[in-house]
Amino acid sequence: MTDELGAQVPRPVTRPRRLRTTQGLRSLVAETRLAPEQLVLPMFVREGATEPRPISTMPGVVQHTRDSLLKAAHEAVDLGLGGVMLFGIPQDKDALGSGATAPSGILNVAITDVVAEVGDALTVMSDLCLDEFTDHGHCGVLTPDGRVDNDRTLEVYAEMALAQADAGVEMVGPSGMMDGQVAAIRGALDGAGHTDVAILAYSAKYASSFYGPFREAVDSSLQGDRRTYQQDPANAREGVREVLLDIAEGADIVMVKPALGYLDVVRRVRDAVDVPVAAYNVSGEYSMVEAAAENGWIDRERAILEVLTSIRRAGADVVLTYWALEAARLLSA
Repeated sequence: MTDELGAQVPRPVTRPRRLRTTQGLRSLVAETRLAPEQLVLPMFVREGATEPRPISTMPGVVQHTRDSLLKAAHEAVDLGLGGVMLFGIPQDKDALGSGATAPSGILNVAITDVVAEVGDALTVMSDLCLDEFTDHGHCGVLTPDGRVDNDRTLEVYAEMALAQADAGVEMVGPSGMMDGQVAAIRGALDGAGHTDVAILAYSAKYASSFYGPFREAVDSSLQGDRRTYQQDPANAREGVREVLLDIAEGADIVMVKPALGYLDVVRRVRDAVDVPVAAYNVSGEYSMVEAAAENGWIDRERAILEVLTSIRRAGADVVLTYWALEAARLLSA
């Protein structure tokens, strides 16, 4: 091989492209695997709903009725998902989030419904937080001057954990970012004999702008913001510190939320711990891709798999994503 002046140009000895020539070869040497059993589907169930209600800011996602929730859970089983994460939307809210601890509360009855229907085939998880149930929209109870009272909130979280365990949940997901929440929940569960109920701790949860569509999904009543208890997006080391604290308190799985803007934190956490690591591909990340695809700017299906693969590549063992069902279908195809 010669250049334009006739001089000999050495041929490359190493050719990485050899391993990219066919889909079979690319699959053979792929460093990261994405499989349905690594995916968890978050689902919303609305008290009193008679038909699924579309969420305008999250195309393709709905607030379920109790019946449609079961149908979606069966679909999750059929497609081989690893689990579902349940969120409840009550008809009535109050300052203490009483619907979260009531046995007849929508989230607790939904847990019982889903566990009875598919509990042997699918890991049933539940969000353990007060924000969907409080009229002020915060993740805890408030002091008279409007601040979130960390330690009073821990008492309510313990009650909520027992209500969910009594309902049959297999794994609780404390997401409120209260100091000591995992220890309070683990102590309550173990003290009541629920030693087999696992804890998926939202350990590094950031005060992110990417939660916007989720607020519509749960009919949020939030007044103000959550920056006094969720983490500052500027901090990565702090995320690892929060994770280590939760493990010391009894967390079985730790999670980083959001995922895409915090892939570096996912990697730091994965390198720091020896328990499974989850990441939550949140509503804003979902809706950005959906909006871009709707405008014809990106290839939607390729983007979905690329996003989820990036989260796995960063080190997440488990990915919570609203695309779980669709991704499973794409992977099987």
